[in-house]
Amino acid sequence: MTNKNTNGKKKSINYYMRVLHRDIGFFIVGLIVIYSISGIVLTYRDTDFLKSERQVERQLEPNMEADQLGQVLRMRGFRVESENLEIINFESGTYNKETGLATYTVNELPAILERFDRLHKTASSSAASPFTAILGFLLLFMAVSSLWMFKTTSPHFKRGIVLTVAGVLASIALLVF
Repeated sequence: MTNKNTNGKKKSINYYMRVLHRDIGFFIVGLIVIYSISGIVLTYRDTDFLKSERQVERQLEPNMEADQLGQVLRMRGFRVESENLEIINFESGTYNKETGLATYTVNELPAILERFDRLHKTASSSAASPFTAILGFLLLFMAVSSLWMFKTTSPHFKRGIVLTVAGVLASIALLVF
């Protein structure tokens, strides 16, 4: 491979940035679609948007206390409504202290959206974390390499700089307010 074009001139950094921007952009399209959809769904995670109810029965250890039950069930905002010697009633179900049977309802996303969300919320201990970190770096590269799409003397470049500054200011405003 040569560093010269068909006219014998040396290829510029703009040329390489455009080629990398194009090829990386095509490579990450599918991932961007997944992250975009899951980001929208995660924005509304505190609602029942796209969720359906499912009845759950879990056999747990008998004779648990209410605070221990909340930890075992891993329910956010777990709240006991009433309790007697045999039954703990909580917001979405019941727990039988004698048998250890917990019966409750959960609202779940469709399976494919649940997988999208798990990928979006990847923890550093996950096997997918290097992949998601690489995607983050590729997105950063895409943002920065877009500045090399046009010659610095072109009106498109100047417009790009104005839009970049506007985007940075909007981001700062979003973080501050």
